[in-house]
Amino acid sequence: MPETVFEVDVDAPPDEQPDPIVNRWHPDIPAAATVEPGEKFRVECLDWTGNQVENSDNANDIRDMRLDPNHHLTGPIEIAGAQPGDVLVVDVLDLGPFPDNEWGFTGIFELDNGGGFLTDHFPDAAKAIWEFDGVHTHSRHIEGVHFPGCVHPGIIGTCPSHELLAEWNERERELIEKGPESPEGVNHETGDDQPPLALPPEPNEVMLGAMDDDRVEEAAKEAARTIPPRENAGNCDIKNLGRGSRVYLPVFVEGAKLIVGDLHFSQGDGEITFCGAIEMAGWLDLKVDVIEDGMEKLKTDHAIFKPGYQDPDFSSYVVFEGYSVDEDGTQHYKNANVGMRRACLDAIDYLTNFGYTREQAYVILSTVPVESRIAGIVDLPNTCVTVSIPNEVFEFDIDPDKLWDGPDTADRSDVAKPT
Repeated sequence: MPETVFEVDVDAPPDEQPDPIVNRWHPDIPAAATVEPGEKFRVECLDWTGNQVENSDNANDIRDMRLDPNHHLTGPIEIAGAQPGDVLVVDVLDLGPFPDNEWGFTGIFELDNGGGFLTDHFPDAAKAIWEFDGVHTHSRHIEGVHFPGCVHPGIIGTCPSHELLAEWNERERELIEKGPESPEGVNHETGDDQPPLALPPEPNEVMLGAMDDDRVEEAAKEAARTIPPRENAGNCDIKNLGRGSRVYLPVFVEGAKLIVGDLHFSQGDGEITFCGAIEMAGWLDLKVDVIEDGMEKLKTDHAIFKPGYQDPDFSSYVVFEGYSVDEDGTQHYKNANVGMRRACLDAIDYLTNFGYTREQAYVILSTVPVESRIAGIVDLPNTCVTVSIPNEVFEFDIDPDKLWDGPDTADRSDVAKPT
């Protein structure tokens, strides 16, 4: 077994961990460990919330979640000899939940505390707990679903340079000030039913590893949130980056300072409920090599991914189409975001034919290895987006042919709600 270079304790709070946790991107975070190129090593990871969620039948912990300290991440791991301009070659050798902690959770976040992709349709907190059966999972809160997961790290990335960090903060600040612009050239202000446009540096509850306390206060004012993906990869949430995957990461600081975490037992494309994967604590085995001057050799300053080969092998799907017309009939110009919403909402309505509540269906789309695609982008004015649900994950047949004689009214339990 590879040497463990970073340890966590799932029974301890984040500020009392064996190795210090990181929850922001910053170039000056001290390395927690150093490994040599070509060396295999193991790191342990808390779940992204830092033990805030319980294996219970109420969603109080989701409703009352403290979001400022998230994500709780592992690292940085220094790669000896790596220099700015190099590229790390990171092989995901193996990963999984801790043997005595084989469960995970999915959350629907309230409108005023995180929200989600369909927050205007699902404004209230809810939760599903998943039990792990080897490579399979099932939930007492969503009966009739049993499937192999696609285990992967939601976050993997390198620390930015001071210059890149400043660029991130500036462009995201400008977005917040300007507001989103549609291709039609119309400015759309966010309303009370929409999440913020970006998350600027938040000095509250910042954790920067072993950085000196007097330095943390100043660094916290510029340290970047870990919520979005950026040039360093970061929170990409690519469900296919499991065992056997290879990630090419640009190096921006000496030693690269690799950070990982946010482990998922499974996820659908989009992770649409926000806390939408099956979140878990666990371990991750990696091997890292260095391509000297790799950014120049590969002609890239962004991450490149080669997905693994151990994903679930489904063959039967029910596919839903969305296009650039929103629920109230407003026509948008080639808007894939609107198309994804429409496909998801249609899929959710469809799954209620089989006894699921709309909240359960929302969670299913977010956790089952659903395939989402931009099917067509050239035909004006609509971009076509598809959401494909694998039939095999259900313990019954969801083929439309089965509904010719009417819906299935079976009791499929329900997601956990706040008490």
